[in-house]
Amino acid sequence: MSTRALAALSLGLAFGCRVQPSAIGAPAAPVAVDSPAGVALVAACTPSGPELCFNAIDDNCNGVIDEGCGLTTGALQFTIAWGDSPADVNLRVQGPGAGAVGSPRIDRDCPREGCGGQNVENAFVEGADVIRGKYTVSVELGDTHGASLPVRVRFGGRVLSKSYGADLELERRGDVKTFVFTL
Repeated sequence: MSTRALAALSLGLAFGCRVQPSAIGAPAAPVAVDSPAGVALVAACTPSGPELCFNAIDDNCNGVIDEGCGLTTGALQFTIAWGDSPADVNLRVQGPGAGAVGSPRIDRDCPREGCGGQNVENAFVEGADVIRGKYTVSVELGDTHGASLPVRVRFGGRVLSKSYGADLELERRGDVKTFVFTL
């Protein structure tokens, strides 16, 4: 728990107020994880040695996805990767307190931003304090740009030091797979 949250809780107890801290510093794991029907979301890392870039996998099992690859990371990180497919796949993350400090941000939009065949989108929450609540993560197939269907996408999620992964198949334009992480 952050010093600020602890101070608020102490003041609330001293004055008989009921105070709910809104941030957590380092819980062991999310309270609940819901994945789309038919998609196996697993607590995962792949102990293959050095970190490989743009695969949405924690290759070295240090709790960070694609570190050292130019992607931003934080206490929460959600990443999708889909190889050299010309398809436009979109990552959207909505968390509690939209627009507030600690809201998820996306730092790359492929294939539009000159991704050079390394299609990856990455969303993160900076800092150590994470706002409690639901984080809804959606992966949607936009325009296929002539890509063969289904478009195969690797999803990686990091919740503090725990990594999750899933392999997705998006079968048609507008197909959406949604995960909900509740802290």
